[in-house]
Formats: sequence, structure tokens, C-alpha cells
Amino acid sequence: MGSKVTAFLRDHWQLLLLVALVFVFWRTPFLLPLRLLIVFFHEAAHAIATVLTGGSVVEFVINANESGHVLSRGGSRFMTLTAGYLGSLLIGALLFLLAVRTRWDRPALGLLGAMIGAVTLFYIRALFPLVFGVAIAAAFVAIAYALRPAYSDFLLRLIGATSMIYVPYDIFSDTIRGAAARSDARMLAEEFGGATVLWGALWLGISLWFITFVLRYALRDPSNIQWRNPQTK
Repeated sequence: MGSKVTAFLRDHWQLLLLVALVFVFWRTPFLLPLRLLIVFFHEAAHAIATVLTGGSVVEFVINANESGHVLSRGGSRFMTLTAGYLGSLLIGALLFLLAVRTRWDRPALGLLGAMIGAVTLFYIRALFPLVFGVAIAAAFVAIAYALRPAYSDFLLRLIGATSMIYVPYDIFSDTIRGAAARSDARMLAEEFGGATVLWGALWLGISLWFITFVLRYALRDPSNIQWRNPQTK
């Protein structure tokens, strides 16, 4: 058992250090763009679920205080409410897997920037989220096509891992510890029955199982997790 732990730490220390640093400095202004991006993913997942189930997005808002909301018309209310946490989890997992299991770092980051820009310009009207979305989209596209692949690889790992691992904490904070808050789980309980804590616990269990599955798949080959050399073209 000790040898397995030692091997894991040796092979994956860079990822573990990255995640640890992110959460140590999570509440600092330096990581505000990353926190806002995760809020963007959460709200974008609501919007995507709305459109995919036949509805339309009336309003898409991201606030500087890291709150946000999507107002929708039509579509599946159940799928839309469920999509916030679990949808952002899927987005994070996809970005992380693209980084550690493929060599598509640059096109993946460029496509992510383009999609953020499209969602921003199509749905957002308020000044702050509009500026934020356009700036992030432009930065990702520029990094993807002007810098070496290692920078795209690093950003995808950082964003993907953070987005995934933050989801269980966010679910617990919003739906179990703060069950009285006006969360997605609270609205789901009001409209479909059950308790806020029940829906929160279900989402928490799904998210923890899914993260375990993704990490075991992504990290099973130690060579996949090694950082790409910034000098690699």
C-alpha cells in the first residue's frame, strides 16, 4: 500500500500541487477570473439544457460577486435545473481529459474560447459579464494560436481540474449546509417534490462517483499526466 501511494505521488505530484495551490489561494483576487469562469460554466450549462430541450434563454447574467442566473422560457425544467452543477462537472471533465489524454490542447482551448465568446455575444447584455466573456474568449484564442502548446495544456488542466473538484464543494455548500438558500436543488424540490437536501445529496453522490471515474481513467497511465515542455512546438 505504501509503495502504491509513493508511486502515485511521484507520478502525479504536479497535478496535486496545482490543485492544492488553487484551493489555498481560492479566495484571493488573483483567482477571481477562474472563479467567475466556473460560474459561467454553471450558468452556461443551464442555458444549454434549456435550448436542447426546446426552450429559449431570456436572460443570462454573471455578476462580479460570483453569483449568476439564467432565466428561461419553455424546455424541460427538470433538466435545466439539474444541468447547473452536473453540466459544469461534465465541462470540467471534458477539458481535463482533453488535456491529459490527447494532444489537442491548442484546438481545444481555441474552441473553448470561441464557444465562450459565442455564448457571451448571443445571450449576455449586461456590461460586466459581456466584458468578462469577451476578454476571456479573446485570451483563450490568443493563447491557443500564439503560444506554445504547453500553455494551452496547462490552462486546460487547471480549468478542468478546478471545475470538476469545485462542484462537490459547491453542491454541499448550496444544498446541504445551506439548504434554506434559493439554490437549484431548492427550486427542484419545490417544483418536483422531495427535499432540498435529498436532491443535493443525490447530486453530490453522482459528482463524487463521476470525478473518481474520470481521475482513475485520466491518471491510469503516468505518462499522460506529465506536463508538456514549454519548448515543445
